[in-house]
Amino acid sequence: MSNIKPQPGIMDIALYVGGKSHVDGIKNVLKLSSNENPFGPSDAAKDAIVRASHDAHRYPSSDHASLRAAIGDVWGLDPARIICGAGSDEILTFLCQAYAGKGDEVIYTEHGFAMYRICALAAGATPVEVAERERVVDVDAILAACTKKTKMVFIANPANPTGTMIGEADATRLAEGLPKGAILVLDGAYAEYVDGYDAGKVLVESRDNVVMTRTFSKIYGLGGLRVGYGYAPQAIIDVLNRVRGPFNVSSVGLAAAEAAMRDTAYTEKCRIDNAKQREWMAGALAELGVPSDTSTANFILARFGSEEDAKACNDHLTTQGILVRYVGGYGIPEGLRITVGDEASCRRVVHAIGQFVNPDKDVDA
Repeated sequence: MSNIKPQPGIMDIALYVGGKSHVDGIKNVLKLSSNENPFGPSDAAKDAIVRASHDAHRYPSSDHASLRAAIGDVWGLDPARIICGAGSDEILTFLCQAYAGKGDEVIYTEHGFAMYRICALAAGATPVEVAERERVVDVDAILAACTKKTKMVFIANPANPTGTMIGEADATRLAEGLPKGAILVLDGAYAEYVDGYDAGKVLVESRDNVVMTRTFSKIYGLGGLRVGYGYAPQAIIDVLNRVRGPFNVSSVGLAAAEAAMRDTAYTEKCRIDNAKQREWMAGALAELGVPSDTSTANFILARFGSEEDAKACNDHLTTQGILVRYVGGYGIPEGLRITVGDEASCRRVVHAIGQFVNPDKDVDA
């Protein structure tokens, strides 16, 4: 028997499974399983990718100054307090690596993003799952679960896979109530879909224990390039930059992200179109007897009468070449998370669900 063993916690990590992209035997597959922007990146970002490809043999910037400046300009953030990563997942990893370890606890909510538990275990910390209240983050439950061992609390706002969110007052109350030495991480992967939402900027700038993270994988349409960022108090940024690799974001990714960030007209167009199609799809499914909570992201969580119904509908959709995300692994066995696509995609998935719910009735989508 080998004496080579991983660090404690590593083998407790279940391998992450992403949304499916293919169905055997079907060519015209509609992928609504990974919350991707159906319109892809902006033309400005595409042009930047082409230009950057000519210098792909050169190492990228190690300080990400140009991208940090663009983020600062658009969102009114201090560039010195921004750290960039290979997706916002890498920022979450840095945080656990730097601030949580053996004997420490990391809190996340029962329907929270799978990476929170993974990051905690990878750092040797103990993940602590806290109940939500009807699929919404419960601030009181989180505060009640905090102990002197608590080093970090992760919440996604808006949340994945529920699409729900808490308001500024509740987020503030959570930050104020944490034990000394604990960090509140506001994961804002879907923040751009919420009109007027600052994703936690005010909290970060007014306190020393709040970090917010953002990504270019969703509304900016750059999931394939893996770029994200965090905004935090200067002291935390100084720590995170000590564990960050010097060339952790590619030159192509940096260029595309900067162009995408500055193309605010395209971002706003995507937000408005998403809101329109999301409202229509949620309403159309409700008429079919398939409810969902009010979503503030680019997906809805369709809820069926039972786990069996949800799985059967998922199977039906797959036979139609439509891929959505079954979220039993997120503690919602009766749910299917459906990405908001373009109008044609939304109508196609609603029609298919209508055929499942009412097989003897022709559903007009």
